[in-house]
Amino acid sequence: MPYHRADTSAQADKLSGIVEESDLYEGFAPHVETSEIKTLDFYNLPKQTGKEPALRSFTEIQQLLQQGKKHIVKNILRENSWPINSPIRSQLWPQLCAQHLTKSNVLDGFYWEMVHQVFGTTELSEKPIMLPAFVDATHCLPYHLTGTGRSVADRIVNVLGYDCPDITYSPVLYPITSLLLHFMSEEEAYLCLAGLVGSKEKTFINQTKLQHEVTWKTVMQIAKKHAKSAVAYFQRICPGQKLERVFMDWCWWILAGLPFQHLVRIMDCYFHEGIKVLYRVALVILNLFHKECQSNNEWSPDNIKNDIGNALIKFCKKIPVSPAKLLHAAFSIRGLSTQYISRIFIKTEMLLKSRSVLNSGSKQLIKSRSSDNLPTSQSQVNIQMMSHTLTIRELHSESCRNLGEKSPGHRAIAMGVYPIHNLKSQVCKNEDLFTLWSWLPVRITMYQPVLLYTTEEHGCSLTTFYVRVEQHEPTLLMIKTCNNEVFGAYCSSRWFERNVKDDKGQRQAYFGTGETFLFSLYPERAKYPWVGIEGDRDLGHSSELFMAADSKMITIGGGEGQAIWMDENIRFGKTDSCKTFNNPPLCPSGDFEIRVLEVYGFVGI
Repeated sequence: MPYHRADTSAQADKLSGIVEESDLYEGFAPHVETSEIKTLDFYNLPKQTGKEPALRSFTEIQQLLQQGKKHIVKNILRENSWPINSPIRSQLWPQLCAQHLTKSNVLDGFYWEMVHQVFGTTELSEKPIMLPAFVDATHCLPYHLTGTGRSVADRIVNVLGYDCPDITYSPVLYPITSLLLHFMSEEEAYLCLAGLVGSKEKTFINQTKLQHEVTWKTVMQIAKKHAKSAVAYFQRICPGQKLERVFMDWCWWILAGLPFQHLVRIMDCYFHEGIKVLYRVALVILNLFHKECQSNNEWSPDNIKNDIGNALIKFCKKIPVSPAKLLHAAFSIRGLSTQYISRIFIKTEMLLKSRSVLNSGSKQLIKSRSSDNLPTSQSQVNIQMMSHTLTIRELHSESCRNLGEKSPGHRAIAMGVYPIHNLKSQVCKNEDLFTLWSWLPVRITMYQPVLLYTTEEHGCSLTTFYVRVEQHEPTLLMIKTCNNEVFGAYCSSRWFERNVKDDKGQRQAYFGTGETFLFSLYPERAKYPWVGIEGDRDLGHSSELFMAADSKMITIGGGEGQAIWMDENIRFGKTDSCKTFNNPPLCPSGDFEIRVLEVYGFVGI
């Protein structure tokens, strides 16, 4: 029989820090084996003094979310230690996950239609269901679900896999499903997962092997700075054991190791803030474990050196701090901003992608470059042509035919390749990409492009744009407007240079070099290079206004107008003629609304 949270909604606002034995299990769904759930019993758990502030109600939190006060909600979730049995989670968790839903128009009954489509019936089968390939069979953690609850979890994961075919590897998805089912119905759990999987602003659940590998390597890099003593200790007692093996299982310290009470409180914050909560908890676990190793013989070097990873999970099972103390320590770590974590993540992701690119050809590419930043003749000879890849000369000739021009034979570019055959742009077609690539500086065409930022995946935020893009040089910006105009710019310098100060301590208004250029691909194809590229004459300051940016906007081109200007929400922009590029407005109306923005970097530069 379907479980509905309406029966518990009246109780959700009547919260107390005191747990009575008679109502210990009132907050759980019917498919939970409540007899196995223990109340907290820690030697360092502070006693109630009667002076603690009352726990916040669901209604209060819901109102704050509706008002867009997410920061206040974040602090409430961190500080309010609701009892393990509190009925608030039957409403709170679905509300938190609903923030991240991208399909705002999901119809009632959608899930059950999907169930019928996948299984032919909505009745729960008594036979085991084969799980999707992206599930890690060794970590299908049910926690306190009954046999029926496990079957429900199996069904949810199957339907999600059917609805989201892009998920190819996601070992944590099943445990998260199980946790959700402790406090809500099957349909609500599915909608929560749909929100977490589809979130564009924050990361909750990795969905590919690449993301999974980037994540644990990011945790390892962060730990080398924020749990330095623990990492050094592991390396010292296990000199022959690779550190990578320890961190590959970092998520299982939390999901498979920590007591259920700790895990539920972590999820209270995780469903609002994302995976960074788990990063912080992992660092605290490392530091606590290191501390215990110094004072507790159970964790002496002789006992753990052969398998630190397994020892960490055992330690977590009897972690000597309460959930409140664990979270307090996690959120007290300084210097661990979202921007910092994102930079580590993106840097790691780029490194792994570059290795993949270099190994994808039939032979290994030789990465040698000459002093003037042009590939040497030796590296050119060893560049292997990949399938469906055209030479620059072929593509340039094709683009010149399209433009009614002759191919410039004096450019020695025949040995280069267009490594763009795998690009799937939402902004322009392949033939437009070929044209655009023929306009790039010759040395840049030797490198594999990689998508750094897109509004389709990463949301419309200038802050996110900077986090993902600002350290890369050069970058290629491509804009598609709501009227289907396509234009953009090749930006020669890092966007981080907006923060560089001059000798007087003032930030420079404009930066960049004359290699920057504008382009239009639709409705007209044209390249607009820097006006000073043809000669050495002094054109004045207004002809060197290449790039500018701050927290409210970005600009490309200046002098009696801005060639491209975009607002902080990357939604609206305008384009004018400017002296730097001597360009016309890149779209007829001058003002435009952005449908998609894509920004590409180049691997190996």
